[in-house]
Amino acid sequence: MRGIQRLMLLVLAGTCASPAASGAETESPRFWGDTWRGWHFYEDPVPEAEPPRPVPPKPTSTPAAARDSRRDHRPPELVELERLRKRVEDLRGIAVMRPTEANVRRYMELESKVVVQASTFADVAQRVAWTTPELDPSLQGRPVNAKALEVFEAQQLGDRSRSIAELGRDHVLLFFFRGDCPYCHAFAPILEAFQGRHRIRVEAVSLDGGALSGFVSARRDNGTAAALRVTQVPAVYLAQPFTGRIVPIGFGVLSESQLLERISAAATPAFEAMVPSAVRQLGMP
Repeated sequence: MRGIQRLMLLVLAGTCASPAASGAETESPRFWGDTWRGWHFYEDPVPEAEPPRPVPPKPTSTPAAARDSRRDHRPPELVELERLRKRVEDLRGIAVMRPTEANVRRYMELESKVVVQASTFADVAQRVAWTTPELDPSLQGRPVNAKALEVFEAQQLGDRSRSIAELGRDHVLLFFFRGDCPYCHAFAPILEAFQGRHRIRVEAVSLDGGALSGFVSARRDNGTAAALRVTQVPAVYLAQPFTGRIVPIGFGVLSESQLLERISAAATPAFEAMVPSAVRQLGMP
């Protein structure tokens, strides 16, 4: 009985130890070396290990951080100005949406500081202009000083009068009027004096056959007013009979200085470039 038990123990021990019988079989298993598992005709192959995937490097900075980095290189005054603007906008928005005394007062105090800063800038800019002629706006263009303005206007008057006298060699002024128009009667003496002073001939054209003092030789309209679409009188046009070029000068009662300024401007090539639709080409009557 003891022999049978010992034989059974040996059989059981040999069966359990068969999978690891030798190191070679463990390293390279074969189907005949693991009969203890039974027969597996369609056993799945051992999956191959996948190579490790490269880990992308983490970005050192975000776009916002990059923008902040660029901002840090700006002059500190610009950084401070941007913060001040943001602060003013924020406080104003808070005061508008919740207009309590504290919110409004806080915004007004900051706004007062901004006004003081702007006033200081204006004072410095004014002093820089005083000491730098090319930066002084009062010396550029039309003066603001009353005495300087008189000199400027006298000089302008002389220059424009000479240029209009030159125009008078081959240009005329067309004056369209109506005999029943009170504004035409008021404008006629101004235009008559202008003709004599600046030596440019005025051709008066009556739309209704009426007459005006100072223009007794006015002729009746023969269709020129309709071609120019004259709908309001008095009307003045600068015309060059040789080329048929006609440019409107103005409508209504004009002063002598207005006539000088407008005629001088209308005679320049720049006028046609700026307002090409105003220039007409008509056969003169």
